[in-house]
Amino acid sequence: MSFSLPVPAWLKPTPDSEAAENIRKGHNPWTDAIHLLWSVWIFFDPLFDKGFTQRWFVTVGISYPIFLLLYASCIVRPQRSVYLYAWCIALLGFVMLPFNAGAGCCYFVFGTVMVRACTRGWQFYLANVIAMSAIFAAAAASNHLPWQMILYLLVMVAIINGVITVGINSSKKNAALKLSQDEVRRLAATAERERIGRDLHDLLGHTLSLITLKLELSRKLFDRDSESALRELTEAENVARHALAEVRSAVTGIRATDLAAELASARLLLESSAVHLDYGALPVSLPVDVERGLALVIREAVTNIHRHAGATQASVRFESTPEKLTMQICDNGRGGQGTEGNGISGMRERICALGGTLSIESPPKRGTKLNVSVPLGAKRRLQQDVAAAADPAPDDLARGAA
Repeated sequence: MSFSLPVPAWLKPTPDSEAAENIRKGHNPWTDAIHLLWSVWIFFDPLFDKGFTQRWFVTVGISYPIFLLLYASCIVRPQRSVYLYAWCIALLGFVMLPFNAGAGCCYFVFGTVMVRACTRGWQFYLANVIAMSAIFAAAAASNHLPWQMILYLLVMVAIINGVITVGINSSKKNAALKLSQDEVRRLAATAERERIGRDLHDLLGHTLSLITLKLELSRKLFDRDSESALRELTEAENVARHALAEVRSAVTGIRATDLAAELASARLLLESSAVHLDYGALPVSLPVDVERGLALVIREAVTNIHRHAGATQASVRFESTPEKLTMQICDNGRGGQGTEGNGISGMRERICALGGTLSIESPPKRGTKLNVSVPLGAKRRLQQDVAAAADPAPDDLARGAA
């Protein structure tokens, strides 16, 4: 038998709460509760002061549950009203200063941090943090807290909230950039589908009409002039074969979609970190597995440049021969690539699966150069053999039917 405790109505996240936002991102709704670990300072503070006195047990026993309820409210209530609960946490800290300075200071810091969940803009956020800090400084001074402690806490609040602000802005930029990358891929795929649709419409419309006409003519001539009927059937067969070749040629361009979209997304990503990406002409008629492998390598390499290289310039170059394709990705960053991480190992595995090789040159302060070489001839012949086996000639079909 299993049972679950009912969740109080006030603990159920509202649609515009921090918990609901975590759910939309695929995270646990109570992810932000991890920050409560910092409140353990309240329980360590007596070890460095007067010990666990009766006053400490009374003040913490009353204030800490109230703090937890207010903190939970910041997570589950609408984000635009979170600042009210944050102010309640800060006020709880101000009230506690005369009785338990350690707990009061801790609640004050949490109050300033929780204002960041409010969605009223950075000016509103900054104004509230400054107001809380000013009130805390006055309350702490009136309770004769050492000025060094007051200054330390104010500096710590400024640093913590500065780091939080940078993190929030970075997350927003990354989210917007991801949307832009997804839009580039979607537009590229849509444009390619539209192109193929137009080409097939123009190509097959006339060709199928011609085949239909010749088949009708051969049917009418079959009893009266078998030689003419056979000639019309032969011409219809030739037209059909020619149409098949043109259809294959028309859809060849779809194989460059993934690579082109990936490079466009890479340029957007690097431009967000002030890195200019230059790439030359793209190879055409690549096997699908080769192109997908190259696209994934480009994605991983560009992500590494964005995060770690400290570069201002990057480039992607392709050289193709009937037997081999080489790709080189360079940047002018700090270089000095150390041990291979999971990303580089994954790139190497993908290229090795294609029968190719991957090497990295990364001297300190001279940038990084990634070289990829993939064989093409054998794969191309294999694909042609598979296509021929899957598309038997009409004579073979006729013999099979006989």
